[in-house]
Amino acid sequence: MKRCLIFDLDGTLVDSLPGIAASLNRTLTAHGLPGHSDAAIRSFVGNGLRTLVQRAAHAGADPALLDSLVALFKKDYELSWSQGTRVYPGIHNLLEELQQGGFQLAVLSNKSHDFTVAMTRAVFPNIHFAAVLGLREGIPHKPHPAAALQIAAELDTAPANCVIIGDSTIDLETAGNAGMQAIAVAWGYHDRQRLQAAGATQIIDHPAELPGLLG
Repeated sequence: MKRCLIFDLDGTLVDSLPGIAASLNRTLTAHGLPGHSDAAIRSFVGNGLRTLVQRAAHAGADPALLDSLVALFKKDYELSWSQGTRVYPGIHNLLEELQQGGFQLAVLSNKSHDFTVAMTRAVFPNIHFAAVLGLREGIPHKPHPAAALQIAAELDTAPANCVIIGDSTIDLETAGNAGMQAIAVAWGYHDRQRLQAAGATQIIDHPAELPGLLG
């Protein structure tokens, strides 16, 4: 049975923070709200778009305001994400090596599904991902295991034969909840200390280290 490698997207395969921050701040400004630094926005990401704008808006923001923020962010980000997104060094080579090695590759993100699919296709045109799932209505986001288990089922692979690779404590929790293995990356949005505190036992500092752990 082929092993399935489920990658997080933002902070793991790509650094999308500059694009997210720019779109978010333009959205906030258009609503008369103050913007935030990239460092602050980095702490907001990871739990989906609505949570992102909720954290960025003032405390107790009205649901109607949040709806408007989400809608405008989507419009802005759809037009501008490519200008603020870059693939981390070494990722292209890693994915090509894993693909040639016969691993099943997948992407699971808390980014909106449409953006997840569009971004993955655009920045990795030569990589075949057997499944690409983002945040969809009616499906709980990570760390709930539903989407990860859906990927395993679609690929006819036992959860224990899957590895979730991500930069955040959310990815570690998802793996634990789904009965999957976890490998954390230290180049993303959660630092090594935070990952270790969340129980990470395998942490890599460069993509080239991953194949050795998969052995």
